[in-house]
Amino acid sequence: MSRPAGPRTPTLEGDGLRLLAVGPQHAAEMADVLGDPSLYAVTGGSAPDAGALRDRYARQAEGSPDPAEEWHTWVVEDVAAGRLVGFVQATVTDHGRTAELAWVVGVPWQRRGLARRAATLVLDEVRRRGVRRAVAHVRPGHRPSERVATALGMGPTHVEVDGETRWALDLVP
Repeated sequence: MSRPAGPRTPTLEGDGLRLLAVGPQHAAEMADVLGDPSLYAVTGGSAPDAGALRDRYARQAEGSPDPAEEWHTWVVEDVAAGRLVGFVQATVTDHGRTAELAWVVGVPWQRRGLARRAATLVLDEVRRRGVRRAVAHVRPGHRPSERVATALGMGPTHVEVDGETRWALDLVP
């Protein structure tokens, strides 16, 4: 028995990027993007292989099994380069009032503003959908992610989850 599809994850475009709803077809290229072990120095874990990503992306594309939660995951394409460079996510909870954002850009494409630009597209999308609060969890001292969160207008809170600081932005006064 298949469950009904959740809210569709739209393609988002702007600022030289195209954000595509993730699917198993992205696994091979994303395994290359996510393959540098230094990418996991802060977060822990290790680089996934294409098979693991194919399985993960198939689950993500189907959506959350929890009807109170929406999963939106996009692969980030640098339009000028014609290749994938990372991914961004928005997990919408709290009856559509809160979106938790996450971003990862592969090591060769870092320090180019790609994470900030991609996360801004996602923030604009969740704001358009009526989300009232955006949050992100950032490892203390991880300056690149702190800069992205700051650029989005988020500020650190006193909440810690699994060793990461919750950053937040109220989207409506």
